[in-house]
Amino acid sequence: MKTIKKVLVANRGEIAIRILRACFEMDLATVALYTHEDRYSLHRFKADEAYQIGDDDAPVKPYLDMDEIIHLAKSKGVDAIHPGYGFLSENAEFARRVEAAGMVFIGPRPDVMAALGDKVSAKIIAVAEGVPIIQSSQADLTDYATCLQEARKIGLPVMLKAAAGGGGRGMRVVRVETDLEKNYHEARREALNAFGNDTVFLEKFVESPKHIEIQICADNHGNVVHLFERDCSVQRRFQKVVEVAPAPNLQTETKRKLYGYALKLCRAVNYNNVGTVEFLVDADENIYFIEVNTRIQVEHTVTEVVTGIDLVKAQIRIAMGHHIG
Repeated sequence: MKTIKKVLVANRGEIAIRILRACFEMDLATVALYTHEDRYSLHRFKADEAYQIGDDDAPVKPYLDMDEIIHLAKSKGVDAIHPGYGFLSENAEFARRVEAAGMVFIGPRPDVMAALGDKVSAKIIAVAEGVPIIQSSQADLTDYATCLQEARKIGLPVMLKAAAGGGGRGMRVVRVETDLEKNYHEARREALNAFGNDTVFLEKFVESPKHIEIQICADNHGNVVHLFERDCSVQRRFQKVVEVAPAPNLQTETKRKLYGYALKLCRAVNYNNVGTVEFLVDADENIYFIEVNTRIQVEHTVTEVVTGIDLVKAQIRIAMGHHIG
């Protein structure tokens, strides 16, 4: 068992407050960080200690500064870092550096994040495990000429997606070829600013599907469970607006297949901690795997069986070495 007594929350806003509340209920000391822009934000005042990072004219980028965050954590005697969602939460290099600094990263292991957190790598694993996927680009889209070539192979409409993140950042639907170049460059810029990685890929755009997510919780001892599903189909600009658990108007057999696919993917990489496996389901209830979020999410509060606070507590207990059950 690993001892965790003090947690630094490397994030801001709602998720920082949720983590701080979970730590308070578990009697753990907390450290918050904030930028000058966020000096009056609530998360700063909910922690036992709070420190500014970055220069006064940098409102967001300091939350991506691995060196400063790790230095702050070490200087304040922190045992573990919780990355929340967004920013560095799915950055395997950050997780490795936290562990190398002698602290616990509260989230999946770096190798797990590298395997499933990257959407391109995750699709390769899905194919190997017999999990159905949407047709996607096969070459690295390092330049526009390659992007155009891959788009023509797939056939329009296509969707550009950031390989290193989620939340709708770096996503663009392209229905006509003349729009592809502009969207390609915009998607790469947005992905770089949001995740520090401008890698994008293409996949076939499925019209009006159901967006179904499966909650996963796994410990460090090989135990993996699903926490059922939620329907996230009501979206605006690829951001989920209304979510429902359990998912309505979905056949029981389809749900069982979704659970099975999610567990198979996670067992393939010996997944640990919490996460979400996302699928599209078309009008004929054909299933297509799209990605794994190797982190806590906004919508982890929408579930049939546990609350968002309970899932953060589960993350911390798993990081300490506890079994789930």
